[in-house]
Amino acid sequence: MSTEVQDIVAVGGDLRPETLLSAYRQGVFPWPHDGLPLLWYCPRERAVLDIEDVHVGRNLGRAARRNGLRFTIDQAFGRVIRACAAIPRPDQDGTWINEEMISAYERLHELGHAHSIEAWQEDRLVGGLYGVDPGGAFCGESMFYEEPNASHLALLHLLDHLKSRGLEWIDIQVMTPHMEQLGARAIPREDFLERLEAALERGLRLF
Repeated sequence: MSTEVQDIVAVGGDLRPETLLSAYRQGVFPWPHDGLPLLWYCPRERAVLDIEDVHVGRNLGRAARRNGLRFTIDQAFGRVIRACAAIPRPDQDGTWINEEMISAYERLHELGHAHSIEAWQEDRLVGGLYGVDPGGAFCGESMFYEEPNASHLALLHLLDHLKSRGLEWIDIQVMTPHMEQLGARAIPREDFLERLEAALERGLRLF
């Protein structure tokens, strides 16, 4: 049995706001696969990024000082999630961000539980990311960029914002090489769930 299969904790269900919020509050997120019922994951090894441990490399630091980009929050959620869905993924056939997922997360956004961070070059959207706040934590979902470093600079903007609200870490679900370079690390599922429970008990108002 593959690692991915062992990370599945539920099959089926729907993407109504109440279902999604209940799942995220238990550390579970949906990951659709074509031809299969809706799959729900809670990885045994969960990737998290502690804000104090973020490593800004030389190139990213230089880009942060010279970028000239403008950053906003929740100004173009629909455009951000659609841009994330359109990213070519060499190791995947298509994207998990299908129309059903887009509609579900746009509804979460309307209800104040899903948020986007945008990077603008003048009036052109050149990068960003979106994620879910289930009540005092931030669960990152996907990122995109059309200009070098735009998504990572948008992430740094988000981290500064969340730190100002008292949050110390974010959930990035599954490790990627780029996130590992920024200082993300994988922790056991049990440790993650304890972190999440503690964050939700604090109930920080993040946005």
